Amino acid sequence: MPDTLEPPGGGRYPADMESRVAVLEQIARATTASLERIERRLDVMDRRMDGLGAEYRSDFRWLLGVILGGFATMLGAFGATLGVMAHGFHWL
Repeated sequence: MPDTLEPPGGGRYPADMESRVAVLEQIARATTASLERIERRLDVMDRRMDGLGAEYRSDFRWLLGVILGGFATMLGAFGATLGVMAHGFHWL
């Protein structure tokens, strides 16, 4: 039984398949080039984000310090108020 995929003319593919394969190969080359460009852009973006990461980290530390300092101040003020009230109402 003859192979149905074998071209009758002896070429590698049937005549219409040659042009289709050529188009697919061109698409594959264009896709590879596009993926390389995308990778380069992502690498640049990663480097930019790494540089921003240190800046955000220092901002976060500063903000955390302000929050903790404010909380400690509020606790101190509340404790002082309770101390004044205890002295005024002769609890101590």
